[in-house]
Amino acid sequence: MPENNQFEGFSKLTRMERYQRLKALGALTDEDIVFLQSGAVTDLRLAENLIENAIGYFQLPLGVAGHFRIDGKDLVIPMAVEETSIIAALSKTAKWVRECGEITTGMEGDCIIGQIQIAHVKNRLQLETLLQENKEKLIAMVNSSIASSMVKRQGGVKDIELRTVPYGNGELMAVIHVTMNPVDAMGANLLNQVLEYMKSPIEQLTQEKVSLCILSNLNDKKITTAQVVIHEVDAELGEKIALASEFAKQDPYRAATNNKGVLNGIDPVAIATGNDWRAVEAGIHAYAVKQGQYRAITQWSYRDGTLYGEFKAPLVVGIVGGVTTLHPTARMALRMMNIQSANQLSRIMAAVGLVQNLGALKALCTVGISQGHMKLHLNNLILKTDATEKEIPLLKARLEQSLLINKHITEHDVIAILNDLREALRNDEMERSR
Repeated sequence: MPENNQFEGFSKLTRMERYQRLKALGALTDEDIVFLQSGAVTDLRLAENLIENAIGYFQLPLGVAGHFRIDGKDLVIPMAVEETSIIAALSKTAKWVRECGEITTGMEGDCIIGQIQIAHVKNRLQLETLLQENKEKLIAMVNSSIASSMVKRQGGVKDIELRTVPYGNGELMAVIHVTMNPVDAMGANLLNQVLEYMKSPIEQLTQEKVSLCILSNLNDKKITTAQVVIHEVDAELGEKIALASEFAKQDPYRAATNNKGVLNGIDPVAIATGNDWRAVEAGIHAYAVKQGQYRAITQWSYRDGTLYGEFKAPLVVGIVGGVTTLHPTARMALRMMNIQSANQLSRIMAAVGLVQNLGALKALCTVGISQGHMKLHLNNLILKTDATEKEIPLLKARLEQSLLINKHITEHDVIAILNDLREALRNDEMERSR
């Protein structure tokens, strides 16, 4: 987006005007607009190739969050999500950060982890010695064969190490960790193939019996970070956000909801780009409990008028292979953000999650989480009624007024207010007919 932030007023535009604005921003092409207007993917042949027993599509709404400037670059963020208020709150908070601060991101490490389990070890010391003596040979063997395509892109298997894991009865199993740089792929399928390829050579070398081979979704050798700094923050608000952050750090009950809120930002981008959001969530939740207690993956502090936020967790995604390559909506979403590498996408997703978290904390510390959410949720409540096209705008206005006064709205309230509206409309009609 240009310097003057052309996302201003985006939510007030018609859908066609949104398409044209996104085209002007370079986020959509004419072909993308035709694709979206036609209902996106409708060809069941793609579904047949992706899953088994396909019978159709379950489509999520696709929207965009705006006002983002991440690492000095302006971005439109595509999000596939069904929950009301996520995109609105995210865009509003991104605008605050854009006007008063900055978002920066980074990566620590570049490898994912695979596990080869030996459930019953005959000689652990011999196993450790043989693996250490033959490590480079095993790595070279894998990288020259099954992982050779990764090596050509500066990736491939990087290390092999031995861990011991206790059973409940005090006995030990051996677990060989194989670390691999997947470059721009998520890497799950290739890493599983690498592990299974290594099974036979390891058994022959060590005379131990391999029990199973599987990647790990706890990728603590590839950590994504994001930082938000906001200046000139009101002291009361800043201190409240910092205290709310400490609550999520110390209490696992609060941490679970805090992290779900972070994932409200991350998951929709993962889905829109065709990434495995279940793997992303598994890694984040496992990382959150690494210190022995489930904790928040975000942290906020306030000092001298400035609010500081940080996200730190594994966030492994890909931009080649699988659904990211096959699904036309996923390809379009990657183009919208001009994604050039998997790490770039990971960093953007971390930033989105952190900003989403900030928006939730700000709401909690001021008006409460319900007020903003319920105002946007009114449309969903109205859709559950039989209100006519003429009645809908009048009903919405009355519901907004009721929400402002009473601070809550139930389905029963909506029906009662609709009945009152209809009674008023009938009375008006009778007055006019006299």
